[in-house]
Amino acid sequence: MAEVKGFKGVRYSEKAGDISELCCPPYDIISEEQRRNYLSRNPHNIIRLELPKEGDNPYKTASSVLGEWLKKEILVKDKEPSLYVYEEEFTVKGVKKSVKGVIARVKLEEFSKGIILPHEFTLSNAKEDRLNLMKATNFNFSQIYALYMDESHTTLNTLEQQSSGEPAQEFTDEQGVTHRLWIITDEKIIKKIADDFSERKLYIADGHHRYETALNYRNYLRENGKVKEGDGCDYQMIYLVDMEHPGLVVYPTHRLVRELESFNKDRILEECKEYFSVEEKSDVDKMETELETLYNAGKKAFGFYCGGESWTLLTLKSFDALDNMLPDVSQASRELDVTVLHTLILENIMGIDKENMAKQINLTYTKSFDEAVKGVNDGGFQCAFILNPTRVTEIRDVALAGEKMPQKSTYFYPKMITGMVMNELE
Repeated sequence: MAEVKGFKGVRYSEKAGDISELCCPPYDIISEEQRRNYLSRNPHNIIRLELPKEGDNPYKTASSVLGEWLKKEILVKDKEPSLYVYEEEFTVKGVKKSVKGVIARVKLEEFSKGIILPHEFTLSNAKEDRLNLMKATNFNFSQIYALYMDESHTTLNTLEQQSSGEPAQEFTDEQGVTHRLWIITDEKIIKKIADDFSERKLYIADGHHRYETALNYRNYLRENGKVKEGDGCDYQMIYLVDMEHPGLVVYPTHRLVRELESFNKDRILEECKEYFSVEEKSDVDKMETELETLYNAGKKAFGFYCGGESWTLLTLKSFDALDNMLPDVSQASRELDVTVLHTLILENIMGIDKENMAKQINLTYTKSFDEAVKGVNDGGFQCAFILNPTRVTEIRDVALAGEKMPQKSTYFYPKMITGMVMNELE
């Protein structure tokens, strides 16, 4: 199954400055203003490599900067093949949590082999950007995030033992998330952890674009005779986390509708009555709590918001309509909250088809409940659909069925930091 091994990670040296000024969130959630702010604090911030903007050819510039930093030992490669235990400690709704996993090199496998499985569709423009960067630098600056099943928590127990001492790196970011990194160099421990994965599948939680890009990059190098099987491009830096880790948090991604010519609130609610129990509610501030209660009871429910102090609770009556509309889709996919919403309401009632959703013509996404409510009240959107989060077990079941969820079905929190360890594809 999954082939895992240690690697000589590339990390910042003391010459670069404080680690808290060198790391940044994932490139795809950073605005241009934030990017400039990171570089103003420290010109060696990883964003200069991960999201290059300078020069006529930013990818070529990133390659030049990378070479300079390696030469000047701003970045230094570890001397021994290692595994990297990474922990994030954070607070959600007043409760302190932490999630811990291991960063390793993992052999790339085509999805068709059923060893590494995706769960969401991706967008082509993001993959093109990542491929150009990889061609120019031959580096992983950030990790793909994957889950694995381990009912006895064998690997997690080992990681806990190996991270009982002081971390090699630690800092708290602007969002209050504390990041810690420990380094495992003991060959026996590395082999033990690698052997743990010999019978496991991996489920991509975050980083679908980067994984598909890695496959494309490997194939590009092979087709051009630049590498042989087993070379560095056959492996990617992946963060591996126990699927039943108590610290895992998945946020919902809410849907906002804009500029829909046929939008009519009363008509939508009337047609919803065929599939849903429709209840008018008066307190918007209680929407998330009411949805969470139904979520814990195993119900499929949504908040429909069109502005003001009132909202509508939509609770699915049965899956019969979905069974009839999607006979060739697995039960795991049919019963996803996003599938229920997309199929019955967005497509069937509102006429927003899959292509429209993919191109985001009439649809916008946000993980923030407050942002969704404000967007409608400010007049930028006609309505918002507030969702419950996708369960981690649902991600596994859809992937095992060989299917993918709609884009923006999951949002794992917190996002991994970029810059604590990197991987050169020798």
